[in-house]
Amino acid sequence: MIDQFFRLKERNTTVKQEIVGGLTTFLTMSYIIFLHPNMLAEAGMDKGALITITCLSSFIGTIIVGFWANVPFALAPGLGLNSFFTYSIVLGMGVDWQTALGIVFISGILFLLLTISGLREKVVDAIPLSLRLAVPAGIGMLITFVGFKNMGLIISDPYTLLQIGKMTPTLIISLVGLTLIILLEIKKVKGSILIGILIIVFAGIVFGFIKTPETLISTPPSIMPVAFQLNILHALSISFIGVIFSFLFVDLFDSVGTIIACSYEAKLVKPDGKISKIDKILGSDAISTVIGSLLGTSTITTYIESASGISAGARTGLAAIITGSLFLIAPFFAPIIQIVPGYATAPALIVVGIYMFRNIQNIGFSKLEEGVPAFLTIIVMPFTGSISMGLSFGFISFIMLKLIAGKHREVSLILWIIGALSLANLIILL
Repeated sequence: MIDQFFRLKERNTTVKQEIVGGLTTFLTMSYIIFLHPNMLAEAGMDKGALITITCLSSFIGTIIVGFWANVPFALAPGLGLNSFFTYSIVLGMGVDWQTALGIVFISGILFLLLTISGLREKVVDAIPLSLRLAVPAGIGMLITFVGFKNMGLIISDPYTLLQIGKMTPTLIISLVGLTLIILLEIKKVKGSILIGILIIVFAGIVFGFIKTPETLISTPPSIMPVAFQLNILHALSISFIGVIFSFLFVDLFDSVGTIIACSYEAKLVKPDGKISKIDKILGSDAISTVIGSLLGTSTITTYIESASGISAGARTGLAAIITGSLFLIAPFFAPIIQIVPGYATAPALIVVGIYMFRNIQNIGFSKLEEGVPAFLTIIVMPFTGSISMGLSFGFISFIMLKLIAGKHREVSLILWIIGALSLANLIILL
């Protein structure tokens, strides 16, 4: 029955192969269980509830894509968008986290409508390649900055804005952990980020910086301090148009880029270049974001770490079911997860930031009308702590330079609309 439902023979795989692939994907991306609650807790949300919600939303999203689309992909709260949620919207703009969840909900609904209507692919095609490549690079710099801050490597300075922090014992431990993760990544060790986090926590316990939990296993923390607390009505305010657009845009390209990369790995790309069941995969992504916002988490997206499970042999949704089931078990180990400090997860942010930055060489900086908007997109994000601001500067500068260069025909109608939304966002925020 399992073979028939997931079409194992047709995909040239076995139950054992799918189990190994699903386990590999979980180990590779399980760092999010530690990282995500720490990040959103800074927005004033209950960390215990966030542990359960992170695992539950990852389980739901991964199970949906596994059963519905029958692909070996895994979904979880997206890195970059959770930092945008915490540092730009809540801490930066002073918006309460309930309204921020409402913004995520609205962006998820719009995301779903774009997918159902077929407009999603048209929007993707309308965005210049240089800006598509610049967005993940800018987000990578932003979350790297957050990682440096959380480990204490950089601190604020009244004159130079930033300076190197003091070499404290916890900073040394964090830097050693970062070095270890990078070495493990070079050696292509599965679950290297998770291994690094656990070693940092172990070192913190040994040197007395982290208190051991009274118990290793317990009933998962209740989700009620956070779940169903979103404020949708306030999120509908005109002042949040730019923010909603930013969530929508980043999730759009993050998920599409990841799906394309993983689909090639899983041999799901047809001879004509089209991806098998991409509508169901994108739909799963959008539905998961809506459900996640109701539960109390930022945007859910497809994880590039799915490629690790695919490389280990995963070819069908059965692997996704295995990965999702492991996320469902994880909250029972909440006492261990709750003791993990920010400096232990900081190296994970930096390593992920590096990976998000690596395609920057494909941006044509020699053509200024392409390079300048890409540069502004990348540099404005970490300097302002806002993905929304970086996107706005990038789109507006791209359109302006094309007009000045007499290349207005290269600006499509959809891009004009995006530019207008970007300008509205700047007017509202500045």
